[in-house]
Amino acid sequence: MSTDQAPPEVTDDAPGPKRGFRFPSALTVLAIVTLAVWVLAFAIPTGEYRRGEDGKPVQGSYHHTDPPEDFVQRLNDLFLSPVNGLYGIRDAQTGQVAPDNAGDLYGSAAVFLFVLAIGAFITVVFATGALDRGIARLAHRLRTRGAVLIAAIMTVFSILGSVEGFAEETLGFYGLIVPLMLALGYDRMVATGTIILGAGVGVLCSTVNPFATGVASSAASISLGDGIVLRLLMLVVLTTVTILYVIRYARRVKTDPTRSLVGFLPGDREQAAAAAGSEPEPLTDTHKTVLGAVTFTFTFMIFAIIPWAQVLSGDADATPYGWELDWSFAELAAMFIVAAVVVGVVARLGEKKLSETIIQGAADFVSPALIIMLARGVTVIMNNALVTDTVLHSMEGAVSDSSSAVFGMLIFGVNLPLAFLIPSTSGHATLAMPILAPLADFADVPRALVVTAWQAASGWMNLWVPTTAVVMGGVSLAKVGYNRYLRFAAPLLAILFVLICGFVALGAGLS
Repeated sequence: MSTDQAPPEVTDDAPGPKRGFRFPSALTVLAIVTLAVWVLAFAIPTGEYRRGEDGKPVQGSYHHTDPPEDFVQRLNDLFLSPVNGLYGIRDAQTGQVAPDNAGDLYGSAAVFLFVLAIGAFITVVFATGALDRGIARLAHRLRTRGAVLIAAIMTVFSILGSVEGFAEETLGFYGLIVPLMLALGYDRMVATGTIILGAGVGVLCSTVNPFATGVASSAASISLGDGIVLRLLMLVVLTTVTILYVIRYARRVKTDPTRSLVGFLPGDREQAAAAAGSEPEPLTDTHKTVLGAVTFTFTFMIFAIIPWAQVLSGDADATPYGWELDWSFAELAAMFIVAAVVVGVVARLGEKKLSETIIQGAADFVSPALIIMLARGVTVIMNNALVTDTVLHSMEGAVSDSSSAVFGMLIFGVNLPLAFLIPSTSGHATLAMPILAPLADFADVPRALVVTAWQAASGWMNLWVPTTAVVMGGVSLAKVGYNRYLRFAAPLLAILFVLICGFVALGAGLS
């Protein structure tokens, strides 16, 4: 693009010091929710459904019961809610959850360890430098083909978002992609959209993302692979639409820079050209091996959790093939721990650095693990007070009178405000799924549809809400201004909203 045409200068988008009200963290929100639910449980009538042999509630069997706990016992439940949320045991006779009961694990210990294990694995992969350099090489190789570069980066980010929740990790790529997009004649919004929307639409259409699909499937008591066909179809269509949207805006800006929503900051052109001209270091054999190991690990995970007999036959009750692994969180946690060690050994990190990196990776992911634990603790309070079924019963009438397609869209709509309050996908899933999943039984649709509708709502909201660090941190790093980003993303958000409703209705109709 010719540089003799003066681009619009925008200086009011540079981030300034934050003042005034700041939305609390997810941990704080869940602490408030825990206390609020505990108080509300005194006002909500107690009751329960009869359960069938499969443990699912029998429609129309709800009945009121006497409160099972006195004030002191309920106070003890509040005090022990984080502990019960981690390793509470549900008594088979009474249904009450406590850490010293005999029965089945009700807490989230398995998911908790799984989150720490995959955190260790991801951190070890980043420590090798293979993923960073691989994306840098891809960007440099396609630097003269802007549309192809945008599509390639967004596709990679979308796949990573879909299989492992690649979101906060994108913050490290602004220093590379912003100057590259500027050097190609685009503006900072193109870089912002490429990163946030690329990874975000992948998370929205999570196929086996452990922090979204995995946690929600566990809370819904279904396999991680249930519903994967619909989610794959959504991933392909929604990612394609998002890529085309960003490319359309990019071409418009390159043709006429005055149509940029953010303009250009002083020095953008000069700094960008210099940054884009330097060629990244080539991938070493070690980097290639690490990338191969990462690809194999996630591919094997997908193979291990998919109920192949059900998917290939279309029969939900099909007998599993002999070669199906039917892995769950215990096996997956072990696999990622082993994979972290293998990658570290292949990359020759050394015993000391590998150990430190694994520990640091687990530590970095303690926050989402704690959120899962706290959210599960909320459901324990509701369970022990016998109000979970009462809340479920209050929604049963609306669900029973609606078609399966309308039911799917209702689940999508109900989760939108929850996603605003709890931007953590894992915390949102653990909190909402024990109530929402049984509704699918009443509506005669698979529970996997509830998981798909829930994660679509969470992912859609996290493309724009100011309570997520991915969006607010991204616009700050790109220096585009949150208001300008909302203006840029609004038409796409409307398009995605309609498509999601269509896919949810389609999934319900085909179930």
